Amino acid sequence: MKVFITGGAGFIGSHFAERLLALGHKVLILDDLSTGQMANIEHLVGRPGFEHRIGSVIDEPLVAELVDRCDVTVHLAAAVGVRLIVEHPTHTIETNVHGTEVVLGAVARKGKLIMIASTSEVYGKASVVPFSEEGDLVLGPTSHSRWAYACSKALDEWLALAYAREKQVPVIVARLFNTVGPRQTGRYGMVLPNFAAQALRGEPITVYGTGDQSRCFGHVRDAVEAMVRLLQTPAAVGQVFNVGNDQEVTINQLAELVREAAGSSSRIVHVPYDEAYAQGFEDMQRRVPDVRKLERTIGMRPSTPLATIIADVLAEQRTLLQAS
Repeated sequence: MKVFITGGAGFIGSHFAERLLALGHKVLILDDLSTGQMANIEHLVGRPGFEHRIGSVIDEPLVAELVDRCDVTVHLAAAVGVRLIVEHPTHTIETNVHGTEVVLGAVARKGKLIMIASTSEVYGKASVVPFSEEGDLVLGPTSHSRWAYACSKALDEWLALAYAREKQVPVIVARLFNTVGPRQTGRYGMVLPNFAAQALRGEPITVYGTGDQSRCFGHVRDAVEAMVRLLQTPAAVGQVFNVGNDQEVTINQLAELVREAAGSSSRIVHVPYDEAYAQGFEDMQRRVPDVRKLERTIGMRPSTPLATIIADVLAEQRTLLQAS
């Protein structure tokens, strides 16, 4: 099988390409390197079955050519990270919605299988926890750019499922929950690599808000394995799946765990959302996936312990610190 991955030089995309190659598949990636980076795929360049192209997912002729050359498309290209989304909402909406539209259009002409990567952000301010794929989505007001990403990814899902119903395109939607691990950058507000880097430098570990908000962190290896299995499961076609670890931890607890694992003396400090992002910034208090549907369908659920995830992130941040 030959798989076309948009955003393939990104954090998740590079791990996905790596896993597919290990399974004996061929991989063709497209990335404009706006948030992805060549360092993520340098170890893959030159390997049999791997190709990469530098370009944009909104380049329709290019996307059409690459879709034609592959059997399956995995659409990961997107604007990501809370800071990028809050500061550049126009870029977020245009990249996510129009990019998905271009990819779906190319896939629809060939009737090929596509997986759309979505996000737990689509649940917005939903209060029924854990979040079920059939649960309501509760978004904040349009006056708050915080919700631009959630809205754009929800629209991606609706568009993908509309193509499935109206044009019989085989579609799978994977809603990813706080996927973390090596190669994730803290540049756009990703919490775990930021905590790890601050702890190793002895800098204050900055927790936004009260720190009482909770999240579930899943290892990128688990997320990639789940997505690979979904692609290989006919019953997954036409469905939406939560993909994430369901073990909950508060951000205050996460900061303590990172500090302890790093052997750091860093202080933990709290920064109000208004100072960190923008006036009126809103956040979810809890974000917990219901992964029973995923487990029923593919026979697995992400389950790497948080201690292992933290250790992996700290190991990479140590290497980066030593090289700087």
